[in-house]
Amino acid sequence: MTATRKGLSIAFFGSSLLSAYWNGAATYYRGIIRALHARGHRVRFFEPATVDRQGHRDLEVPPWADVVDYPAASGCTDGVEHALTAARDADVIIKGSGVGVFDELLERAIPDFARQGTACVYWDVDAPLTLERMRADPEDPLRGQLPRYDLVLTRGGGDPVVRAYRGFGARRCVPIYNAVDPDVHRPAPADARFEATLAFLGNRVPDREHRVDEFFLKPARCLPEQRFLLGGSGWDDLELPENVSYSGHVYARDHNAFNCSPLAVLNVSREPMARWGHSPAPRVFEAAGAGACLISDAWTGIERLLAPEREILVANDGAEVAEQVRALDPRRAQAIGRAARARVCAEHTYERRALEVEAELGVRMDARERVTPIMEQ
Repeated sequence: MTATRKGLSIAFFGSSLLSAYWNGAATYYRGIIRALHARGHRVRFFEPATVDRQGHRDLEVPPWADVVDYPAASGCTDGVEHALTAARDADVIIKGSGVGVFDELLERAIPDFARQGTACVYWDVDAPLTLERMRADPEDPLRGQLPRYDLVLTRGGGDPVVRAYRGFGARRCVPIYNAVDPDVHRPAPADARFEATLAFLGNRVPDREHRVDEFFLKPARCLPEQRFLLGGSGWDDLELPENVSYSGHVYARDHNAFNCSPLAVLNVSREPMARWGHSPAPRVFEAAGAGACLISDAWTGIERLLAPEREILVANDGAEVAEQVRALDPRRAQAIGRAARARVCAEHTYERRALEVEAELGVRMDARERVTPIMEQ
């Protein structure tokens, strides 16, 4: 697919652009699509009208994307088929992973619905999970569909994910990493709701829960004199130490305040992401963009994003998290946060990621604009 700089028409089938409720990819979609719009591309985002997400929307329909809802009732495919027909005239049709309904239908149908000359892209926002699922099930429907797509994009994963996808028949696979939008992720005044020594924000999912216990709750038990804050959906019935408060779901509009109010914030990767490496969560960039002092669990490739001890603190287990917290004071925390913000705003922006996407879609660009994907440098 080759296009001039007048811009592409892109049809994107994803989980949700307007709601981040149980939808960790929302801020990633928003950053990428907003940056593509700024470069002259038109994006129509097709999302299922699920009750939970529609009831927890945290973004009005933005000027940088057209959002098209279709009915999400299982067994009733008229709405999604109508959406596919409406998307048929696009230059690029993208199927995001984990839409939540009609995933198999969309994966099969998009290469069929695309007219000649349309680029078909599978965009995996949870590549380590998808790959492990396909490895475990030789009959997984996606395995047979991958060769039909012109391109696979992934939200991270590095060379291990690229090799694995090529092994499953993908024609080409390229990671497009999470990033920061400096206009959205920025320093904010402290908010009493989120004050703590250490805070963690993430939804409760099985492949993260035991790591949250190790990297967050264990340090809380080791430091009873300090205040800890847990945010995210699904933790309501978890027995917490007395010094841990629970804020519940934190809307995207409050993420900057959440990141700027504690002394430090914690990143805890999901198990497959930690195992595969090169899979920075959006929270890493959101916190850094807000100028927060970030403590992260250790995973391969983290040093290519932020410099340990200067721009981020890294811990191999809960005991090391506790040590980092004990040694931290406001002056050092602020210095780390400032350095992290400077780094991500210079090197890890969605504007840069949009250039990478353009390059993979064959958009002709001036040589001055070309960039090397940051995790391959």
